Parts: sequence; C-alpha cells; structure tokens
Amino acid sequence: MSPHDPVPDPLADVLIGGREKRDIVIVDHDPAWAERYEHERSRIVAALGERVLALEHIGSTSVPGLAAKPIVDIDLSVADVEDEEAFVPDLVAAGYVLRVREPGHRMLRTPEKDVHLHVCEVGSDWEQRHLVFRDWLRTHPDDRQRYEDVKRELSRREWDDTNDYADAKSETVADIMSRATNAP
Repeated sequence: MSPHDPVPDPLADVLIGGREKRDIVIVDHDPAWAERYEHERSRIVAALGERVLALEHIGSTSVPGLAAKPIVDIDLSVADVEDEEAFVPDLVAAGYVLRVREPGHRMLRTPEKDVHLHVCEVGSDWEQRHLVFRDWLRTHPDDRQRYEDVKRELSRREWDDTNDYADAKSETVADIMSRATNAP
C-alpha cells in the first residue's frame, strides 16, 4: 500500500448504503418520544411475536429530561442476531429498512430515519451496556446534564457522517459507564 492509496473505510462493510451526512439537531426532551416507542413496540411485536425476547426503549429519548436528537432508539433482543432470516424479512415487511450489519448487532430504521431499531442477542454485552447507560442517566442528574452538554456542544460542529458525531461522544460515554458499572 502506498501513501497515496485511499485509506479503507472501516464502516464500508457495516453500513448498508454507505456513510450519510446529516445535520445533528439536539432538541429538548419530548414526552411524545415515549408514545412513539409504544407505537413502534406494537409494530415489532405484531411482526415477530414470540421471537421478541426483550424490547426496550434505549438511548437519549428514553431518559426523561435529557435533550436528544429526535430519533427513538429501540433495543430488540432475539435468540440469534446472526440468523437474520429469523427477523429481518418480517421487520422489512413491517416497514423497517436494514441499515447496519456488524457482528452481534443489526440496526434497522424507519424510512423517515426517526426510529433506530437495534437488534442484539438477549443477555449480550451490547444489550446490557445500553440498558446500564440508560438506567444510570435516568437516576444521576449530574451525568445526565454532562452528557447533554457534550451532545449540544458537538451538535454545533459540522460532521461528515453521523457516526463521527457518535464517536466524538465516546470518551464522555466511557467515563459515565465506568461510574455506572463500578457503582455499589
């Protein structure tokens, strides 16, 4: 590889449809996000039935009082996330679009891009990390405010891809997670 060769994109094999440039807009918490989760929950359960082993509202929209991008994140836990035939076709038929395929995690979203449906295995590290982070922010106002401040500051920057914005929050998330996982 010469110094003039393009650097391979580590997300090329993960993002279906490639990178996307989108404005990062952070808005005050909206109680309607919980209602939207319930609506989507009904759609997911209708599509998959007993294959839904756990379903949780996660991410910033699930934390009352926390400003967020107006995108509802949902965690769907299934028996085997690598067995896409067991859930992806039925979710696509219900109106979702597959966007991310990575080991241990899939993400589908609505065509409007206002709901992200994360699929992982029940009991997985992916599932547990997101639930711990959500629950910690719900009960620790100082960390909730710190996280919101970082998100608002980062939203004022120009991002080539939404994944870059998410990566920029990783140090703050790791610091909060260390407290959450080491708490008595």
